[in-house]
Amino acid sequence: MRTDNATLFAEGAVSTLRLIVYLAVAIALMVLDHRGNYLESVRRVAGTVVEPVYRLASLPAQLARATRTAVVTQDQLASENRQLREQLLLAQARLNRLDALVAQNERLKSLLDAQKNLGLSVQLARLINVDLDPSRHRIVLDVGANQNVTVGQPVIDAQGVMGQIVEVLPNSSIAMLLSDATHAIPVVVERTGLRTIAYGSGDIDRLQLPNIPISADVRVGDKLLTSGLGGRFPAGFPVGEIRKVSPDRSGMFTAAEAQPAAALDRSAEVLLLRDQPQPYGPPAPREEVGPPVENPAAAGRPPPSPSRIAGEGRAIGVADAAMRAGPSSSDPSQPRAAGRP
Repeated sequence: MRTDNATLFAEGAVSTLRLIVYLAVAIALMVLDHRGNYLESVRRVAGTVVEPVYRLASLPAQLARATRTAVVTQDQLASENRQLREQLLLAQARLNRLDALVAQNERLKSLLDAQKNLGLSVQLARLINVDLDPSRHRIVLDVGANQNVTVGQPVIDAQGVMGQIVEVLPNSSIAMLLSDATHAIPVVVERTGLRTIAYGSGDIDRLQLPNIPISADVRVGDKLLTSGLGGRFPAGFPVGEIRKVSPDRSGMFTAAEAQPAAALDRSAEVLLLRDQPQPYGPPAPREEVGPPVENPAAAGRPPPSPSRIAGEGRAIGVADAAMRAGPSSSDPSQPRAAGRP
């Protein structure tokens, strides 16, 4: 028993002595390294040897961190892409709206320029609906009787005549376009002064001019203007341009086709003309139009009775023509609000 204790004591003493020696050596090395930096190369080599061990030990943590970062980054990228797509769509919508506003401003500016240049008394109106019936070319405007709109009021845009008001409601009105198959308007060829009537064809981009005298000088490219006859459309407004001239089926007359000057299928804002001074005397009553009426005084016959006028169909300006009896007071090409001969 004593031997075991002595052995243990001797081993403890040896261990303690060894620890003291190690501490002394460590202290000496630290002092020498601090003063002379003698162990720098040793530390560098030891660090190089130990570094792979550190990397290997930290590899699981790095893998876990990289995996977590990848998942989070993918979610963030998906969210950012979604936000960017929404912002792009919003920006495109705003840009389209801006383009629409620019176009609308241009149209309004052209309308105001037309009013200013011609010195017209006009009323601005906006298109709010279109008649979908293919046989009726009519539009609905946002002004009506409460805004002093009347039946027969001419409708124009910046390029020319569009049509006329045919029905008035309290706060809206219906306008018939020139291209409607039941519409007719007296026109004059700007180049030659030839008077005729332009009828709607049922096609939005085509007007018909039948029964032109075969000897008349009508050419492709001729401009058509309102003649002012009938008292409904003031004279001098662009109506269209001749696009085709050919003999009719009988060979006794010339038939022409014209393209409307106004943007019948594109205008969103229009102008309603108020009463304008007529160059052909006081305005005639605005009535439905029937077949052209010959001036009875010019033909040497007594004026027709009211019953005869009603039977033949009331013509625009017929009463005026009878009052202004004379060789030049009647025009065989009177406009019709509806129907054809």
